[in-house]
Amino acid sequence: MELEAIPGVGAKTADALRELDDPEVALHNGDVAAIARAPGVTHGRAVQVARGAIRKRHDDDGRVVATDRAREIYRDAVGLLQDRTVTDYAAQRLETFYPSASPSRIESVQSLVETAMDRDPDPETLEALADVEPLVSPSTVRVRERCLATADAERYAEAEDAVPELSVEIVEDGRDVAELARSYATVVVLDESFAGLDVEGDVRVRPDALETPGETVPERLLAFFAENRDRLIAAATVHETAGMDPACDLAALRDALSRLDDDGTVIGDDEHERLAVAVDDLDAAVGTAESVANDHLRDAIREQDVTIEGQDFLSLVEQGARVDSLLSRELADEYDAALEAATDHVVDSLRLAPGEAEIADRIFRGDPTFPVEHDEDAVSRLRTELTAARDQRATSLKETLAADLADLREPAADLVHDALERDVELAIARFARDFECTLPTFVDGDGFAIVGGRSPLLDVEFAAVEPVDYAVEGATLLSGVNSGGKTSTLDLVALVTILAQMGLPVPAERARLERFEEIHYYAKSQGTLDAGAFEATISEFGDLVAGASGRLVLVDELESITEPGASAKIIAGILEALEGQDATAVFVSHLAREIRDAADFDVAVDGIEAVGLVDGELRVNRSPQKDHLARSTPELIVEKLADERGETFYDDLLEKF
Repeated sequence: MELEAIPGVGAKTADALRELDDPEVALHNGDVAAIARAPGVTHGRAVQVARGAIRKRHDDDGRVVATDRAREIYRDAVGLLQDRTVTDYAAQRLETFYPSASPSRIESVQSLVETAMDRDPDPETLEALADVEPLVSPSTVRVRERCLATADAERYAEAEDAVPELSVEIVEDGRDVAELARSYATVVVLDESFAGLDVEGDVRVRPDALETPGETVPERLLAFFAENRDRLIAAATVHETAGMDPACDLAALRDALSRLDDDGTVIGDDEHERLAVAVDDLDAAVGTAESVANDHLRDAIREQDVTIEGQDFLSLVEQGARVDSLLSRELADEYDAALEAATDHVVDSLRLAPGEAEIADRIFRGDPTFPVEHDEDAVSRLRTELTAARDQRATSLKETLAADLADLREPAADLVHDALERDVELAIARFARDFECTLPTFVDGDGFAIVGGRSPLLDVEFAAVEPVDYAVEGATLLSGVNSGGKTSTLDLVALVTILAQMGLPVPAERARLERFEEIHYYAKSQGTLDAGAFEATISEFGDLVAGASGRLVLVDELESITEPGASAKIIAGILEALEGQDATAVFVSHLAREIRDAADFDVAVDGIEAVGLVDGELRVNRSPQKDHLARSTPELIVEKLADERGETFYDDLLEKF
């Protein structure tokens, strides 16, 4: 995908997106969370980029919601869906759903919705989803015990860029490599010219090391799985509870993760643990061994009867009374036993292998002394051997585990993505069930028809919402009593059409509509407008009717912008223009008679009729009646008084209506 070709993506944003591991996959999946990880890309910007990629794929201009009130209804619709998500990913993903006039876009979402509506949002799956998050990339891990080596300057720069986890060293010959082998547990030489090099230590000549980073630095892959362990386990649980077909063998994944510690080290290997403990406890073991030897000698000296002849005594005095000669002559066997006991303690306490024990045997050797002292060079040699063995064992374990996990890297990503997408589906399923939704059908140029529609936007329990049937073709006036539900009906029409063109189910028994190019919804004005605001409003409607074909126009009491007489004429003129443009329009107005009289065509008038007044409260049939001018609240009150009092005054007033 050419990133700069995405609507709204410039060179700077495109460069940031290229920093992602796989920007094309993130854009194709509408993965807002992944897109937002690009440098400098905010969450809001990520939503715009994701939508832009979708619009590009479907050749969609994305301009269906055309007014502030229409956008408010859209945000309310998205909010209802987001309220039913568990993960942040799903909430963000739902923001990539938008009203579209593109058949392919609507059909692609409807295909997802058809599957989603069959899903069962069971409590166990929802609970498991709470721990699922998108996979993250761990920070770079520094590996101290291994290095890369090369004699080529260009190769050096390439290695530093490709494998930042390892130190890269310049070498000239085998002596330099041998020197590195004394400092690092493993040296990986990148140059073919060093093939056949024979030096002490773990030296590997691998010209392909930079092309196979998973083998060269297995810590990279292990760090990824360690960082994402909880996410992967949670995703596996979602697959199991929801009965999903996983992208990988879950048992193999769990087994591999069980061998991995939180810091990316391999656990559960007895030999590595033995070596690690030996390195850590070496100094303490040597110190204790010295005490063992000295205690043994001290006891031997106390129990030993030593006879010193005069010549020997003189010799000792001349030598400064050195005790080593005495130990060598009189306590040779006991001294050897003491050193053997010390060595055995080191070997046994550290559980040393035979080769390691041979080095440990040199720790307590040399001329007899009291107290016994260890040979620091021998201890250092043993420490070096143990450390190298530990690090080499760790590297071997990492390479083995990384090899097991390498084939799981992409399936693991799919595993988490599929679990997160299931949350999107379940949110849609819960929305559809909570509001008794159905998928609408689309027709060519036929307005809209809603049967049994109920708005979840009303401030009442959804179960208490009365169903509404309403269908409109062309330009129509909607009349009715105050508080009869005219504005709620407009909201319902807007919500149904917006949801439908998002590809989502709508809260109705049935719904049929055309794919509107634009949806214009104008809310009720708050009071009469001044001259400037009035001019701006009329100009806006002038632009609207200039190309209204294929548009849905919903207007709530436009007459409030100026005095009633002028308002009726203005609305009549707008309706005439819309009728000529073959648009679908519903204008809520209390001036239906006046507008109909002012219009030069037979304006359709529908009415939300009040059945009557009961205990001072209106009883209303919420479904608009076709071709019916609804009675006003004052008319109903006068009619009620005429019936109750039977006086001529009220009868005469009623005739005025």
